[in-house]
Amino acid sequence: MADVLRSLRLGGRGDPARACALALGAEGVALSLLVGNGTTPEPLWCHPEVSARFEELQFTLGEGPGPDAVRTGSPVMEPDLDRVRPDRWPALLPPARDMGVHGVCCFPLGIGAIRVGVLTVLCDGDRTMSVQQSMDATALAAALTGALLNGDGRGSRNGGPVPGLFLGRPTGLHRAAVHQATGMISVQLGVTMEEALLRLRAHAYSSERPLGEVADDVVARRLRFNDDDTNGPY
Repeated sequence: MADVLRSLRLGGRGDPARACALALGAEGVALSLLVGNGTTPEPLWCHPEVSARFEELQFTLGEGPGPDAVRTGSPVMEPDLDRVRPDRWPALLPPARDMGVHGVCCFPLGIGAIRVGVLTVLCDGDRTMSVQQSMDATALAAALTGALLNGDGRGSRNGGPVPGLFLGRPTGLHRAAVHQATGMISVQLGVTMEEALLRLRAHAYSSERPLGEVADDVVARRLRFNDDDTNGPY
């Protein structure tokens, strides 16, 4: 982990998500930046693909260790999902297990009341996180927090790029369609943005589709939410 942190500070090239997962001995790692009202996670990098799928699942449902970590500002450590109370994340636990996710530990990125992101670590089949792994993940979260707060990760101490940290960072926001769809649903139903997002998430969950795909349909006007609480294609 010391080598990984040094590489991040110096802007080393490579795949930061893979390097962090290997250093932590984790099944996967994901880094998300909070945008908009400070609660919407914008994925920056994930490794491997199951990490991206789990992040999308949390975003679609609006529940899980990531959202809890962002809300409380404290790490959420659940290395064994089989030991989590079923009523804690009732919609998340079954599909997470189906994905092969054994345990999840999430570390909020921020200082005080400021939240800038969340680091998600998928635990291995042993369903444990050692003291050393926890310390390494905490150090990584602190380093990522500093990078995001000091120029939003676009520059190093020497003013150059930091490709090791944000290699492959999207030029646009992955969640832009969700924000746009939420606004459209708010107008269609005459409800608040918060309720509109809940309606969007509920439809995505009931149709077993990613939230982004449903949002794309709303933006493209293939799907409309009606005031009788039903929704269907134009």
